[in-house]
Amino acid sequence: MNWLAIRAIYSVEMARFFRTIWQSLASPVLSTVLYFVVFGAAIGGRIQSVEGIAYGAFIVPGLIMLTVLQQSVSNASFGIYFPKFIGTIYEILSAPASFLEIVAGYVGAAATKAVLIALVILVTSFFFVGVHIAHPFWMVAFLILTAVSFSLLGFLIGIWAKNFEQLQIIPLMVITPLVFLGGAFYSASMLPPFWAGVARLNPVLYLISGFRWSFFDLADVPVGVSLFAVALFLLAGLFAVWAIFRTGWRLRG
Repeated sequence: MNWLAIRAIYSVEMARFFRTIWQSLASPVLSTVLYFVVFGAAIGGRIQSVEGIAYGAFIVPGLIMLTVLQQSVSNASFGIYFPKFIGTIYEILSAPASFLEIVAGYVGAAATKAVLIALVILVTSFFFVGVHIAHPFWMVAFLILTAVSFSLLGFLIGIWAKNFEQLQIIPLMVITPLVFLGGAFYSASMLPPFWAGVARLNPVLYLISGFRWSFFDLADVPVGVSLFAVALFLLAGLFAVWAIFRTGWRLRG
């Protein structure tokens, strides 16, 4: 394993993050504060609790997952797309580094950024609601696994995209709607039976459910199923990246 190559890519990506710290960190936190004001105060005044959990606290895991998914995808996709855009991708491909080392550098940096922002949002939530974490270890595990899995997805989007418009279309048109429909602000048990069944077709529901369980011991689906879903995302992403580097699809030529 070429740790020097991993560290070089990781350091460059993290340096870019800290150069734009206000844009990278302040914007997601401000958006979360607005969610707390709108959903926690306005809607929370009408929905006092969900399955015994105060509504303001109930939405915290969903807000964190919303941010993690968005930031993981956007950071990883831009991280690999920009070298393609300016032509330096060929220097990376010709370097003595395997696809695992290249992916570890870009995906590791994107996941780190997403986790850092998620932790800041978690701390911010303490100023608005009382949040108790029932299973801290599993909270961190779900957070890291989800960040890595969707950073892999973002990496794939960055390779697939031919322009900046394509770079944004999947996060805006697919990821964000799936999060909103995946129980970020409600429990699937609140839905009628038919729509509860439809909601279970949404893969993001399993991620949010497992993460919320780590906070409140409350889940829409069994925790084992949530862990399996995260592992499946991770393995599928790794396989897809391996196939792309093996064939050179949209990397060479």
